[in-house]
Amino acid sequence: VQLQASGGGLVQAGGSLRLSCAASGIIFSVIDMDWYRQAPGEQRELVASITSSETTNYADSVMGRFTISRDNAKSTVYLQMNSLKPEDTAVYYCRTRAFSYWGQGTLVTVSS
Repeated sequence: VQLQASGGGLVQAGGSLRLSCAASGIIFSVIDMDWYRQAPGEQRELVASITSSETTNYADSVMGRFTISRDNAKSTVYLQMNSLKPEDTAVYYCRTRAFSYWGQGTLVTVSS
């Protein structure tokens, strides 16, 4: 199983980024997927999740600003991040809910 995360970068506060996580080696369409993040010196936290039936959940800190979605034909989960804040700076990881496979992480840096 491989999860390849991409789309991170440096953005100014108020800007947007779209993260992608492409999966291989799994039957993606039946797997619930999560996005986590880990800021420097902090514990990893759950940001957003999407089930195989496309039910979504969000951390309070990103509600209304981030949107998780999936494209089963491309075996890819996305995280659209709008109105970014400096406190969103972190390494973002995708994860399969089943078996807890993790991607390698992609760094998001939001400057003030």
